[in-house]
Amino acid sequence: MYPVLFHYGWLTVYSYGVLVATGVIVGLFAARWQARKLGLNPDQIWNLGIYMVLIALAGSKLWMILGDLPYYWHHPSEIFSYSTLQSGGDIYGGVVFGLLFIWLYVRRQKLGYFAVADAFAAPLALGHAIGRVGCFCAGCCWGKPTTMPWGVTFTNPLAASLVGTPLNVPLQPTQLFEAGLEFLNFLFLIWLGKRQKFTGELVATWMILYGIERGSLEFIRNDPGRGMMFGGTVSFMQFVSVGMILFGTWLFLKHRSVSTPNVSAELARR
Repeated sequence: MYPVLFHYGWLTVYSYGVLVATGVIVGLFAARWQARKLGLNPDQIWNLGIYMVLIALAGSKLWMILGDLPYYWHHPSEIFSYSTLQSGGDIYGGVVFGLLFIWLYVRRQKLGYFAVADAFAAPLALGHAIGRVGCFCAGCCWGKPTTMPWGVTFTNPLAASLVGTPLNVPLQPTQLFEAGLEFLNFLFLIWLGKRQKFTGELVATWMILYGIERGSLEFIRNDPGRGMMFGGTVSFMQFVSVGMILFGTWLFLKHRSVSTPNVSAELARR
């Protein structure tokens, strides 16, 4: 595709970085908008979003390194290489470290953890959808070879040199699949938010949906660094997906049984 948008002197602007940054900015504004709907302080949510982005970026790279630890163990210099620094890492690391930081932040600010998580659920899906389009433009996170009519053939040598994209072979467009699914998640969560019955419903729903989607897409992904296990039949990311589904289901059942009212409903009664 188009790994590089343009050159300006010594400056090279990469499509992946631009789209990821766009996804982050759009997600932050969407979270601020969601905060108002949920009766939260938009400024607190905005500040949390900024901090969370920085923590999530570091966490996603750390998760990527841990997911392919044998390689980085034998090639430690690659941890600080240009390709590693340029990489967006793995979203699961961003989610795990981001959720941990949210927990610490909301305790300090005396906010409701699940209300804050709800505010970020739909924006996270939207920002991730935009970021995955960046993956497609860069040629990373590619799928297995396919003969299906929707197969995508990458031909840009720069993509091969930067991230190892296989060239001149029709591949499953896993990046676009994930982008489309996350955008549908965003739309569904916005719809669900207007009918939300308890605090935590939105983030629990996203965890279940994304866990199913990512776990399924792992079967047709073919890029390295995903921690393949049991002779390459399953990836570490699929175990994480199962964990997300179980945890999201537990949250859903736990809070649904308690029948916790959502913040918007509380405000409407005042």
